[in-house]
Amino acid sequence: MTTLRTFQNEIEDIYNRELTKQRAQALADMEKEQKTSKGKAKVEANVTASPAQTGSNGTEGAGFQEMEDRILTLLLSSIPGDYDLARDQVAALLTQNNGEYVLRLGQQPSHAELFAGDLTDESPRWSGTLRSIEEIDALQGKIAKIVEEVGGKTSVLFEVRTGHPRTSLLLRLPPLNVSLTPEVRCAVVGNVDSGKSTTLGVLTRGALDDGRGRARVGLFRHKHELETGRTSSVGMEILGFAPSGAPILPNTANSTDPDVIRREKIGWEEISLQAAKIVSFIDLAGHERYLKTTLYGLTSGAPSCVILMVGANAGLIGMSKEHLAIALALSVPVVVCITKIDMTPPNVLAETVKQVVKILKSPGCRKTPVFIKSVETAVEIATSFGAERLCPIFQISNVTGEGLDFVRTFLNLLPSSEGDTEKFAVNQPLEYSITEVWSVPYVGTVVNGIINAGSVKAGDAVLLGPDSNGNFQTTVIKSMQRKRADVTRGDAGQCVSLALKRIRRAAVRKGMVLVSKTDVPPRAIRQFEGQVLILYHNTTLQKNYQAMLHCGAVRQTVKIIGMDHPQGILRTGDRATVQFEFISHPEFVKEGMKLLFREGKTKGLGVITKLL
Repeated sequence: MTTLRTFQNEIEDIYNRELTKQRAQALADMEKEQKTSKGKAKVEANVTASPAQTGSNGTEGAGFQEMEDRILTLLLSSIPGDYDLARDQVAALLTQNNGEYVLRLGQQPSHAELFAGDLTDESPRWSGTLRSIEEIDALQGKIAKIVEEVGGKTSVLFEVRTGHPRTSLLLRLPPLNVSLTPEVRCAVVGNVDSGKSTTLGVLTRGALDDGRGRARVGLFRHKHELETGRTSSVGMEILGFAPSGAPILPNTANSTDPDVIRREKIGWEEISLQAAKIVSFIDLAGHERYLKTTLYGLTSGAPSCVILMVGANAGLIGMSKEHLAIALALSVPVVVCITKIDMTPPNVLAETVKQVVKILKSPGCRKTPVFIKSVETAVEIATSFGAERLCPIFQISNVTGEGLDFVRTFLNLLPSSEGDTEKFAVNQPLEYSITEVWSVPYVGTVVNGIINAGSVKAGDAVLLGPDSNGNFQTTVIKSMQRKRADVTRGDAGQCVSLALKRIRRAAVRKGMVLVSKTDVPPRAIRQFEGQVLILYHNTTLQKNYQAMLHCGAVRQTVKIIGMDHPQGILRTGDRATVQFEFISHPEFVKEGMKLLFREGKTKGLGVITKLL
């Protein structure tokens, strides 16, 4: 019997293999096209190739450490020319890291001790140079001056004055314009009444809750949500961080009048103009009957992390486990927030914490829980938790505000979604998946979605499809917005909305794609083959079984038309190669895409191996 872990590793291998193949092929096609239209294309090729090369990968971590040491040595020397050298180094360091960098002064503790929570001054394995408090203060002043000369801002994340004196500084350059602001996408999930919308209300509006749900009022989109207090749609909220690292909040953060709270929110355009980094929260529904909406939000939103909310008084119950399973199946890093600690008796809180730790350490999750009790832990874990299978656990209260500063620091330092150059390649032909469609008066049809590859500019001619017959039609992008602010271009990994020329609202549906215009349009797929693992099904699956398939932004019913299992039936825990067929219309899917299919609850996960 295949375990979930080995199957997931195989899915990752297939996905990476197919992605490399497709990218190589796409680059070859682009070169072919450029040969036919020389001259102008050559210049463009050089321009588009540059951003991809500055991507930071794991091997450069050591290089940055050397740069840091060099900068600090130059700053402490008294030779006149060294200051200018240091300034150039700082500028290089910032540009290589997408405009933000955490600079650590003094000796640093080992991550193992820090994350286990038993850090003392006697702990072994401190790394870095031991510096006195005077040295650290002198360096801090010089660095702040240098970063200001480069055009950025410095803020102190935390400092320790005793034992091993150390300080972490956040150096940040404000983006040149809104289209370059780094963005982190976080999906927020959890059981009903675990405090998802309230926590987001407190984080994005700044006002604490009254214990009766006042903070969440501004987040609801529908009348019935206000009445029942239950989210039923995919809500979007953004939290901006200024170059100084402070969250951007409305001025009325301490008002108590619910009407004022509803009215007084900063417009997204304003936040985007002030922010050096934006965290976009996808507020998902916790109720069981909205599972398909939640699933769609998780697969189509391409979040860089999932925040799982657990009510301290209830524990991990109901849909929380389902949501956790989906996040693990999609291999998105998970962050746990235990809410309502102000009203929970200590013994119940201890039970909940024990249960969360047990589930995270179980063979299905295999994550190392890390309790965030200090700003230092939050700073260190924000940059490393995805790669090292760590799961940060925050204990927060929206009424007293306890623990919220750690969450803000953590969100402020998360690496941006579009900085992930392995997932989103800029030097590829455009591919944009549509997740929402609107008809806007005097503008026409507007679509929202994520650029999976390539870049797009206003005025580009693109192909939209596939329609119900599998055809693509040509359209032009009239204008584009990002976070409700007008932009002229978007790059891979960004979430932008586009206004399309001469396209009827009825002709667009979720799951369609926009691709760059070529002589041969892409093929729409009706049948495909995939390797799947059945997670849970109470009877057997056989030929002609129908289930709902989620694959990126595509959501449609599929029918099993064949499988390679000897008995021709599948049960829980079985693994097989299965041929699927879309029921109503063909879709744009590629080999190596991950898929989830469900009927009621989640039933299986898999990967597309072959298009038929």
